[in-house]
Amino acid sequence: MNLAIIHSRASVGVQAPAVTVEVHISNGMPAFQLVGLPETSVKEAKDRVRSAIVNAGFEFPSRRITVNLAPADLPKEGGRFDLPIALGILAASEQIPADKLQFFEFLGELALSGELRPVKGALPAALAAGQAKRCLVVPDGNGDQVALVGKEQHKSAQSLLAVCAHLHGEGELLLVQSEVADLGEQSAPARDMQDIIGQQQGKRALEIAAAGGHNLLFLGPPGTGKTMLASRLCDLLPPMSIEEAMETAAVASLTQQHIHEGNWRRRPFRTPHHSSSMAALVGGGSVPRPGEISLAHNGILFLDEMPEFERKVLDSLREPLESGEIVISRATSKTTFPARFQLIGALNPSPTGFYEGNQSRTNPQAILRYLSRLSGPLLDRFDMSIEIPALPRGTLADGGDRGEPSTVIRDRVLAARTCMVERSGRVNALLGTRELDTFCKLGRQDAEFLETALHQLGLSIRAYHRIIKVARTIADLAGSEAIERGHLAEALGYRAMDRLLRQLTAQAV
Repeated sequence: MNLAIIHSRASVGVQAPAVTVEVHISNGMPAFQLVGLPETSVKEAKDRVRSAIVNAGFEFPSRRITVNLAPADLPKEGGRFDLPIALGILAASEQIPADKLQFFEFLGELALSGELRPVKGALPAALAAGQAKRCLVVPDGNGDQVALVGKEQHKSAQSLLAVCAHLHGEGELLLVQSEVADLGEQSAPARDMQDIIGQQQGKRALEIAAAGGHNLLFLGPPGTGKTMLASRLCDLLPPMSIEEAMETAAVASLTQQHIHEGNWRRRPFRTPHHSSSMAALVGGGSVPRPGEISLAHNGILFLDEMPEFERKVLDSLREPLESGEIVISRATSKTTFPARFQLIGALNPSPTGFYEGNQSRTNPQAILRYLSRLSGPLLDRFDMSIEIPALPRGTLADGGDRGEPSTVIRDRVLAARTCMVERSGRVNALLGTRELDTFCKLGRQDAEFLETALHQLGLSIRAYHRIIKVARTIADLAGSEAIERGHLAEALGYRAMDRLLRQLTAQAV
């Protein structure tokens, strides 16, 4: 047999399109030709494959070898095709049986010794292979990811020799994976809300944001607990569902992050530095890779010191916040990554950190210039903004009010979320306009009250809808079936940024 066909998978965003590796060995001058739109890393596979085959104890054919990666118009990159190419050469030269290959798909980069090294995007490939009713064989380093999809169906191997032995029927491949930890019941959080002295209004806002999935902006002087509050949000949220966890793990597998069954349902918490570029935040590159917003899919993206980010970088978040995905366009293709995340921001109110009192050393005009680094449309996408003030004098000496522990708050959050999902199938922050009309109806007087407040604060229709969503969440936490005037008033109280900008504008005039 001079022709062998091996099944494999490419990596395009979170998709894993099928790739057929065709290997033909013919008479003629010894040569190794690789076709099918391979990039440089794929072209270099011929040297890795030759050494791996020889060092594994097989014979490398001294004939003309042609390897085709089909379809020809799909770009191929990385070392993921090393293993299928090597197996194709061995099958075409009749050194391994070819009758079983149609039931398998193979991924893996080969070391010169024949050992297998992990590749990116193994989880999407495992999902696609399962749908095609084939067994995916990956390196042991990808075993944790593949185990999330099918422990019984897919396999992992340490070396080329182990794969060949399995095809000969002389050895069994086992799926290497880490120890399993069940997250059905969350353990006590390592970081508790009681670690924070005072700031009860900030804790209340965090509870509402956790329950409804709302975007939240913390505003206040340095050292008042903004970052500490944000870091405790993950411990208030329920673990991801299996579907959500699979989506998030598929994105993480593209960056070769370690995904273990013990933590794969824990919501991601991403904190990029303010020097991050646009490509780092939203994704990009000549071969598109996911950015921080995609790695935070179904989790939290925390941006500290927001005015220090470049304005165009922050404004690139506006579309993903609405659509829940990011589309990266290149001349030859478009790649879509999921990006449904909860945005938590923190900033100082002025360049010096203070905007009032004897510590303020900045005039209103300078403060407005500083805050104008955040565009109005971006601020409009925050459901809530709240000031975290400096603690009153004597609070530290008295020990302060530490409030409730995270476990108690989390129980209320879970109860409210259960109510939301039973009512509309999603958290309140994701409700559409028609769903607002159905599940968040306001009485005539309450609607007029909210519209009057909207015009006084100079807010947009988007802000109007977001205030109603927050009020709906407050009502759910209170166990109320209808949105009442008190719920609307509290939701309007979480507009600190709007009030600050109006105050500074009046002073600057």
